[in-house]
Amino acid sequence: MNNQKQKNNRPEVWLRGPIEGIPDQLQPAAHALLQTTEEIEEYLKDFPENGLWKKPFGRASVGFHLQHVTGVIDRLMTYAKKKSLSEEQFEFLRNEANADTGVSSSQLLEDFKKKVDEALHYFRTLNRSDLTEFRSVGRKKLPTTVLGLLFHAAEHSQRHVGQLLVTVSALQQM
Repeated sequence: MNNQKQKNNRPEVWLRGPIEGIPDQLQPAAHALLQTTEEIEEYLKDFPENGLWKKPFGRASVGFHLQHVTGVIDRLMTYAKKKSLSEEQFEFLRNEANADTGVSSSQLLEDFKKKVDEALHYFRTLNRSDLTEFRSVGRKKLPTTVLGLLFHAAEHSQRHVGQLLVTVSALQQM
């Protein structure tokens, strides 16, 4: 448990009850996205800008994780809406690990929060029957459903926030 949760005794997002307007089946995904946001905010408190693109032990940088989770949510929401990725999205994907963007950690966090807000707005537009609709992913048109895409966006974000925590912790020990 991180220090912030210990200080205010606030339970994790999934233990705070349903999020208004989100279909029941999407509550876990919405909770995970919001939990990811809170954890990233906590882990980046007092994080030095000069550490944003450092790769301790050859692992991905904090900047990469921040850009990647933002891009993943954007791409998966695009597929969920039965659309193809734009050239701009492909360009973003190609540059997720690019340390030369000049973007601050606070801007990367704001970009992520905006994508989470957009995702939650999209969740609110869906009903139960939408969730099992077929969708395909990527150039290979791999099969999934709307629910599969939305769940993966949430769990993938949680996976990267764990990696981000390890990277932040490693950099703090160096």
